[in-house]
Amino acid sequence: MKNIVIVGGGAGGLELATKLGDTFGKKNRANIHLVDANNTHLWKPLLHEVATGSLDSGIDELSYRAQAYNHYFNFHIGRMNNLDRDKKEIILAPILDENQFEVLPERRLKYDTLILAIGSQTNDFGTPGAKEFCSFLDSRAQADKFHQKLLNTYLKANNTATQKGNYQLNIAIVGAGATGVELAAELHNTASELSAYGLDKLGKDQLQVSIIEAGDRILPALPPRISTAAHRELEKLNIKVRTNTFIKEVNESGFLTNDDMLIPAELKIWAAGVKAPNWMKELGGLETNRVNQIVVKPTLQTTRDDNIFAIGDCSFMLQKDGTPVPPRAQAAHQQAYHVYKNLVRKSEARSLKNYVYKDKGSLVNLSRYSTVGSLMGNLGSGSMMVEGKIARIVYVSLYRLHQVALHGYFKTALMSLSGRINKIIRPRLKLH
Repeated sequence: MKNIVIVGGGAGGLELATKLGDTFGKKNRANIHLVDANNTHLWKPLLHEVATGSLDSGIDELSYRAQAYNHYFNFHIGRMNNLDRDKKEIILAPILDENQFEVLPERRLKYDTLILAIGSQTNDFGTPGAKEFCSFLDSRAQADKFHQKLLNTYLKANNTATQKGNYQLNIAIVGAGATGVELAAELHNTASELSAYGLDKLGKDQLQVSIIEAGDRILPALPPRISTAAHRELEKLNIKVRTNTFIKEVNESGFLTNDDMLIPAELKIWAAGVKAPNWMKELGGLETNRVNQIVVKPTLQTTRDDNIFAIGDCSFMLQKDGTPVPPRAQAAHQQAYHVYKNLVRKSEARSLKNYVYKDKGSLVNLSRYSTVGSLMGNLGSGSMMVEGKIARIVYVSLYRLHQVALHGYFKTALMSLSGRINKIIRPRLKLH
């Protein structure tokens, strides 16, 4: 029986493993394997909510082993660190415990078809001090770590404000993409919630959140009218937006710009730039670009090996207009479904079809304050801008569609009901 191996349990990888398991694994037509370095899955667009405490990751996370049991695929915990194309094997690094004792040795997993869905990480562009002094939000572990750092910083600042009276807490975010903009709004909301829960010596007017963007506007990947609407909403929240600002160094005090101005910050977050992990550069002799993404053909097969596919943020494919497929969750979702259909076609000895990215629009959620975006994206009829409650409903539905792909409509409806109940019986903010 053939082995189909998927590396990466993000939005695309997990949806693909679930679909293939239900189609091939359930009928013993192929062995489906999912590999991930973590035991649980959390939808990456939610990480900024985990970081600020507005979402409890312990409630929304999904167990890979449970999903594998329910959908007829095998789960392997481990971090891929190499590829042997001659033997058609992936190599998983040893797993060590907190004391650096070996839990699992290096392992090899054979494949007939390999799908790389490893995702991406933030690109600090080698900026001095960024790794040392900045927080990143590429994983649930990083989001949880930032949440604890945020609570401790706010507790300390509240105590200082109690003793000294006049005090300002500065938080700065580099990168005004969707993550940076949504995080800024959530941080403003967190300040309000913490004040309600007793940390009230540091008022909202004593919290200064800043967004730093090298480009001339925020949300540069989205249409200007959405960028303008989001900018307007951020200004209402007293969030300082600094465009055309280049950071050349990060130190303990804050961010140093190209013109030697220091932007002070007790908490520093880097959310600018995207690249595939460094170990993927020239992985197994596959073709990669300058940010380590694997170059794929329109069928989503790699340019140098038809038995290997790549999807999501770790892949690079040029569209007919010469622009790359953008690193968005909707692209990963579409590509996962396209690879699924192509593998079905392959099993029936039919030719594979080319993937065409369909832009369904983009939405940016500014916490409980507003949601702005556009629907229909690049469809021939043009896009439609939406704001407010309608935009918020559509934004939430994107996550529900991801849950439907993993659990079906009935379980997703129960999860939605459970979420509404939790909002009533649990604190509005995770306080620990």
